[in-house]
Amino acid sequence: MIIMPKLGKLPPFFLSCLLLTIIFIVFILCSPNPFNPISKSDLHQTLALPNSTSHGDDDDETLKCDLFKGEWVPDLQGSLYTNWSCSTIPTSKNCFHHGRKDTEFLKWRWKPHQCQLPRFDPKTFLEFVQGKKLGFIGDSVARNHMDSLLCLLSMVETPVDHYKDSEDRKRVWYFPGHDFTLMILWTKFLVDGEERVINGSASGIFDLHLHKIDKKWTTDLPVLDYIIISDAHWFFRTIYLHNDTGVVGCVYCDHPNVTDFGVGFALRMAFRSALNHINRCRECKARVTLVRTFSPAHFENGTWDTGGICNRTSPLSEREIKLTSNEWELRSLQMDEIEKANIEGNKKGTKFAALDVTKAMLMRPDGHPGELWGNKWMNGYNDCVHWCLPGPIDAWNDFLFEVLRRKVT
Repeated sequence: MIIMPKLGKLPPFFLSCLLLTIIFIVFILCSPNPFNPISKSDLHQTLALPNSTSHGDDDDETLKCDLFKGEWVPDLQGSLYTNWSCSTIPTSKNCFHHGRKDTEFLKWRWKPHQCQLPRFDPKTFLEFVQGKKLGFIGDSVARNHMDSLLCLLSMVETPVDHYKDSEDRKRVWYFPGHDFTLMILWTKFLVDGEERVINGSASGIFDLHLHKIDKKWTTDLPVLDYIIISDAHWFFRTIYLHNDTGVVGCVYCDHPNVTDFGVGFALRMAFRSALNHINRCRECKARVTLVRTFSPAHFENGTWDTGGICNRTSPLSEREIKLTSNEWELRSLQMDEIEKANIEGNKKGTKFAALDVTKAMLMRPDGHPGELWGNKWMNGYNDCVHWCLPGPIDAWNDFLFEVLRRKVT
């Protein structure tokens, strides 16, 4: 028989070692994975935040929280899908297919300062929109957003490619298991616009009729239950602005008898016309319209046609961005027009809200295809406007679901 000495008679050194050993054994037995490192975002979630995928009842503080004031924090989980698991990614947004090697740009998550933004749950989203039709209205960045949502939803159900026009501008996908329709209605300017043809060739000069809505998207508007509308990048061209009396101004023109009102004025008027049309559409059934604010480009050392690049691999901090920039000005005027539309809509039971992505995306110069977009017709030009899939644009669907949920419930 081995007789153990009383603990009180052990030398202090051995007593300390024994106590540390007991504490370590208890830690090992009680922890499901004690050696798994905890990221900054995991620590936030563990100590202070609710379940990241929860869409239960919110308290007053969470509902008052501004989802769009925050920062990008490390996220070990990364993207919910890959370029291999999603077969519908357009090749020009499939950055890994074209040789992108770094993956760190996928390991960040948007964290509002005062609350938690739930992580997008495709199963819960499909249940939420069951029997509904959701349409993206806008340019190729709106299509970029739809493709991101399509990849996320494809994790739960394989969609049916229901319709594609000859130019792949209007696209409709159907999820039969949830009777849910997802579509993109492509439009350059939201309002009616056409490019001038000079000597049989496209001139790059456009005429915009601010009092006429582009019928490419209004025809399908009545079938939509939810609308996400956005636009901006086509306005950075030479444009002549018309009302029902003729030319009233221009953008980037050098005409002595025409006032250059700038991009902001043209964009404001186009959004005002579009949102007014939605508000006054008698045959429309949509009760929620979300406006996605300006998504900034990140060209450095030049513009798109003068050798500009975007080859960063990590986000910027809040102090590294400028909220007095042209991008922020465009975002602010869009917010003004949303508020005006909402005031009118409240009288009729229609709701307008912002997907205010501008600040978050100003911090993400690392998320663009850059030279890795495989466009043989524009070899040598970088794409610093659109976003890689998967990539930071997937956060737009975190915003989308939370804002839509707040407005519907």
